[in-house]
Amino acid sequence: MALLYVTDLAYPARGRRYCDEDIFLTSRLRAHFPIALCHPADAEALMPGFEAVVVRNSGPVLHYQEAYDSFRAAALAAGIRVYNPLTGRGDMAGKQYLLDLTAAGYPVIPTVDDPARLSELPQVPSYAVKPKQGADSIGLAFTADPSGPAGEILIQPRIDFAYEVSFYFVDDAFQYALYAPDPERRWELRPYDPTGADLAFARTFIEWNTLTHGIQRVDACRAPSGELLLVELEDLNPYLSLDLLPAETQDDFVTALTGSLRSFLS
Repeated sequence: MALLYVTDLAYPARGRRYCDEDIFLTSRLRAHFPIALCHPADAEALMPGFEAVVVRNSGPVLHYQEAYDSFRAAALAAGIRVYNPLTGRGDMAGKQYLLDLTAAGYPVIPTVDDPARLSELPQVPSYAVKPKQGADSIGLAFTADPSGPAGEILIQPRIDFAYEVSFYFVDDAFQYALYAPDPERRWELRPYDPTGADLAFARTFIEWNTLTHGIQRVDACRAPSGELLLVELEDLNPYLSLDLLPAETQDDFVTALTGSLRSFLS
């Protein structure tokens, strides 16, 4: 089963190196699958020659939205297998899930998409406002008086959280967790030993997303009250910070990913 592995090796990500992670992963996966790398803008043209497409560190879709939309439509029309599967309900489908989860009462940072609905959020001195179609903190601003076109922005209370923590899954199996002790240094991560309650929180969103296969990252923050709140559910191309893990954990992750891909392709 030949894999087309989609990555933007030159994407200038702040605080992390996409290229190193994908070079590492593909060097390990090629022991199990014939594999070729391509830029996201070339995926649609190249995918007919492969049994499956693996979307990894391809950068924010915002930078190549037209090409991605065309790739997605062509893959669905042709029945080409894409990993992660294109049925994800998290970031893969945009930011609507933050509004849906808020409305459903999930433990998520409260979110609205209309300044007229500001009264539905906790009253705080400052709010985070960002484009609904944004990514990677593009267009993020903090203000006491949120404004913008309804339906095109997201508004959230700015939370004085203790730290951010990310939980990494392959399929529905937890792999590891990392956290940023300093909120001002989001990508200075350290290993995190989750409690049973932490894992139950993360699994809530894995189960909600209903992906049978794939890599998912549940990003959360520790609120002043002590509870975890969802920040993002990354199910399109989550960066994994594999370089920060001990060799044994890296090996375990590659083993889990290899098994997931084999199951997905069978």
